[in-house]
Amino acid sequence: MSEFYRHHMSTGAGPLLNPIPARRPGPGGERYAAHHNPLQAFPSSRKAPLRQKVPKRAPRSLPDAAFDELFAAMKYDRDRALLAFYVSSGARPSEPLGVTNRLVDPGNQTIGVIRKGTKALQHVPASPDAFVWLRLYQRDLPGSCLRRSAPVFWTLRRPLRPLEYDAARAVLLRAQEALGTDWSLHDLRHTALMRMSQDLNLVEVRDIAGHGSLRSTEPYLQPRQEDVLAHAREHFERLRDPQRRHDAQPHLPSSVLGYDSDDMLELFGGVR
Repeated sequence: MSEFYRHHMSTGAGPLLNPIPARRPGPGGERYAAHHNPLQAFPSSRKAPLRQKVPKRAPRSLPDAAFDELFAAMKYDRDRALLAFYVSSGARPSEPLGVTNRLVDPGNQTIGVIRKGTKALQHVPASPDAFVWLRLYQRDLPGSCLRRSAPVFWTLRRPLRPLEYDAARAVLLRAQEALGTDWSLHDLRHTALMRMSQDLNLVEVRDIAGHGSLRSTEPYLQPRQEDVLAHAREHFERLRDPQRRHDAQPHLPSSVLGYDSDDMLELFGGVR
């Protein structure tokens, strides 16, 4: 909005004063955050007047049970393979559709995708199940679709054409009609990155996701809501059960710590 008013002010067709001024310039009068290192956080500064706060939204990911239902609703091996690649590679919705047979490496369990922003080739990991479903799907394809330069995913109707984003989105929507859900292809990317964040460090997740800044990857470190609620229910069940509450107390016997029990009794006293 600030740039919108600035443009009309420069042409003489807008207001005399920009109602949404830009951020304060950095030291030396240069623009805010000039020459910023994308691996570091932005420097803190006061918000300019009339600038609204941007709400922080948690990534929208599928619970494990919801993904199992969605996967079971897929009718064809192609759709199962595509869904498995989406939820395990963390690629953007359009990136797996541009993969060719030459870029599929089952031995290393990776696929080569062309990144949306930089247009650079990057090999990202995928689950073993995705390659199994891909092999089952390719079993019925003609030889012309298996050339090294040919795309991996094709339409089911003849004549065969490379699968595009709108067709892949329609596959997902049709599978959810009976389930009554509205998950999107981008939600599968969020699901993959949130699963990875439980076992990989932040830099590794950023590299797989293709983010330019660690700030874009930090939201995926948040615990999933269903996991938090499950742990809370376990906490309440443990409080209700005296035996489980007793078992949950930390017991560190002297033998585990490497001390002799007789030495501990002589030092602290007590009854054997």
